[in-house]
Amino acid sequence: MSRRSLIGEALASAPAEQVVETDSPAQRTSFTAKRLEAFGEAARIVKRPTIRLKPSECSIWPGNARDYDQLNENRLRTLIDSIQAEGGNRIPVVVRRISKDEIAKGELPYELVIGTRRHWATAWLNANHYPDIELVAIIEDLDDEAAFRLADVENREREDISDLERGLNYKAAVEAYYQGIQLRMAERLKLSKSTLARYIALTEIPKTIVSAFNSPMDLQVRHGDRLLPSLRNPTIRTKIEAEALKIAEEQSFRQSGDEEPISGAEVVARLVSAGTPKARRAQKITIEADGAKIGQVDRDQNRGLTITLMPTDLSPDAILAALRPAIENARILKGAKT
Repeated sequence: MSRRSLIGEALASAPAEQVVETDSPAQRTSFTAKRLEAFGEAARIVKRPTIRLKPSECSIWPGNARDYDQLNENRLRTLIDSIQAEGGNRIPVVVRRISKDEIAKGELPYELVIGTRRHWATAWLNANHYPDIELVAIIEDLDDEAAFRLADVENREREDISDLERGLNYKAAVEAYYQGIQLRMAERLKLSKSTLARYIALTEIPKTIVSAFNSPMDLQVRHGDRLLPSLRNPTIRTKIEAEALKIAEEQSFRQSGDEEPISGAEVVARLVSAGTPKARRAQKITIEADGAKIGQVDRDQNRGLTITLMPTDLSPDAILAALRPAIENARILKGAKT
């Protein structure tokens, strides 16, 4: 496949970026330029003739963001039908050769770098009445860092890879290939440093919180922006996790009853609400003298006591005497229990 055709196909099938939020035309232009540069780099890397091989000849490179075990027929139905109709995958996958020493140890001869979905779909067809369909592939001599960048270019254009999967992939890669320096990684990937940091921060969200979402696909970077400040407070985090367990039970109940799941936005709203301190109502104490109301004491958690007196003919001593039990009832004294 030529360099021109690779870029053309990639751009033609690329959905709009869903995570990078731009506020101005200049920002959007900058983002487009970076994406075109990334595709150009992919085209420079992938330029070898194609070969055909069986999915069973390839292991899956663990550096890819996509969780292979989460793929299934329903999720890939459209791709399976496309490969079946065309007798193979139209866009080649990328593999690299395994050393002879590793093959001698029982490893498969190729390692798949990009094209996890196409690999899974072809393997499914081989196991379901289409054993002759092969995987169209390009062999590349790539080190791990180059393989990671190439896989990232493709994964950014896929709608069915979650932000959390990408975040976990980025977190591992920044330590493995970029000495823990996010700026260096962002420059290599043509991403803004803030976008990369938001993806990696998403991995701080505990599994108890993730389980509240109907699918990991529902947990997006923008949700992390709302949840993470509260989750970093241990007291608030405990409340949010308790609410997450309730939501997870509701999600399970809805699934069993074939009901609509709780949306990602609603899950986030409930979690944030659970971590927001509830405003306490002011306590009102009536001031009485000789059986008649002469005023009121308002006790507020933050402002203390507010005393309101009505016009009266009582003497100052009588008013002060009436105030004393009202103040005591308001429990303003230090150490008093509420």
